Amino acid sequence: MQWNYSYLFPAIATDCHVTDWGKQPIKYRIDVASMGKLGFDIVAKHLTANDLLFCQQAVKNYNSFKDIVWHGQQYRLANPYDNLVASIMYVNDQRDRAIIFTYLHNFRYNHTGTPRPIRLNGLDPDKNYRIKELNLYPGTKTTLNQQNLYSGAFLMNVGLNPDVQLKRASVIIEIEEYNGE
Repeated sequence: MQWNYSYLFPAIATDCHVTDWGKQPIKYRIDVASMGKLGFDIVAKHLTANDLLFCQQAVKNYNSFKDIVWHGQQYRLANPYDNLVASIMYVNDQRDRAIIFTYLHNFRYNHTGTPRPIRLNGLDPDKNYRIKELNLYPGTKTTLNQQNLYSGAFLMNVGLNPDVQLKRASVIIEIEEYNGE
């Protein structure tokens, strides 16, 4: 839904709510809803302790990047009509920070994950960047190497594999310029 709506409306104009509908995990629902103005239409007392903890951390993460989603430049990276995943990226005006949303859009088949890197867009080719996976569910760890330093040219020409798969159906990656600190 967010993919198609984004052709007509900027992210700041879309109310994306997490609901109790559907069978997707809470992480998936929040990750996808974070691509607009995040809201919740759920019964909080029905959440498990880990789900509640995850929701609280996800809202903190969202508040740290929502300005980039609302006002940044949007890039479509992986079209869901041509791929197993959909991927959209938002980059701030200084091109020193970006957020990438990648998620599986079809749960019917035993997907082995993103088979190759997804090329990014909108970064400064001469800057160096670090990546960080956001919205990790309690008790899970990222499969991404967050210690590496990547040039903007590398990320835009070779790309980054977010490792989306059936057990990691949605991944949010924050990209920040590395200044040697």
